Amino acid sequence: MCDSKTHTWQEAFKVLGIKYNPDGTLNREIQIPMVDATPTADPKQPNQLALSTDIPLSPYNKAYIRLYIPSNTPTGTKLPLIIYLHGGDFVLFSASTVIFHEFCNNIAGQFPAVVASVEYRLAPENRLPAAYDDALNAISWAKDQALGVGGRDPWLEYADFSRVFIMGSSAGANIAYHVALRALDFDLGPLKIIGLLMNQPFFGGLQRTQSELRLEEDKYVPLYVCDVLWSLALPQGANRDHEFCNPINGGSYLGRVERLPRCFVKSDEGDPMVDRAMQLVHLLQSYGVPVIYQFNRGGYHGMELLDKAAAKNLYDDMKEFVYSTKPNQNGCGQGPNRCF
Repeated sequence: MCDSKTHTWQEAFKVLGIKYNPDGTLNREIQIPMVDATPTADPKQPNQLALSTDIPLSPYNKAYIRLYIPSNTPTGTKLPLIIYLHGGDFVLFSASTVIFHEFCNNIAGQFPAVVASVEYRLAPENRLPAAYDDALNAISWAKDQALGVGGRDPWLEYADFSRVFIMGSSAGANIAYHVALRALDFDLGPLKIIGLLMNQPFFGGLQRTQSELRLEEDKYVPLYVCDVLWSLALPQGANRDHEFCNPINGGSYLGRVERLPRCFVKSDEGDPMVDRAMQLVHLLQSYGVPVIYQFNRGGYHGMELLDKAAAKNLYDDMKEFVYSTKPNQNGCGQGPNRCF
């Protein structure tokens, strides 16, 4: 049974479109198209925003980078490098899933920016911290590109390695937060991570928040489904107060929080996890981390993937954050905190 007494695991699996295989892996049946990279311009798409190509990340697993550059790359100007982690509750989807592919196309073309979208391993076949490990490998890959180890990819010639941002949506925002903390333990020079963007971060905990109780039967992320997802993603035997799920509860990372760069956190009133996002903002602020927090009335979890107007607003707000965050400020940008 799920923690939510009126629902079962079978119900949650049906909502998620997943089934257990005899070997413990999942059969994922949700039919959201996956698309190939587009490394060359398509004459049939005159308004093509970006080009993309896939780069293997590890010889030991299927992790890779889908790299994006604007179709019309600027001459003589270096672009910020954004390392992106897609959503999917740690269990679903891919960097090549069309909704995330188009998201990165739009970021690369509209900011403009160089975007490295990480194909990380999914749970429960690879429970956390596997996704964090893959994200850290992506940062290590970016460092090697900055150093030119083994030769730099020609597309990375457009990247400004002194303006690197980690960005994630939902579970990807959770990964972005944890990998940003992990990365603080490494000398990444000449790479400089100067900003962290978290859109509707996916966190939880044993003690329910008011927004979780208010939106227990939410259409997009009902509480019983979230409980099952955490059971699939967390290390065996861990509960929802594990630091991977509930960073407010403590754990090994708290001593590093004050060293994080400038942060952007966006959440929506209609997202059950909005209170979790507010808790995270308060935690960051308590450690003196510069935070721009955007709270939107109404809305729902993942709305930018379905609502073009919401997506445009999110692109504009993230672009403003990226281009207002400057290097040479000990990793932090300037500007007042904002709450909408």
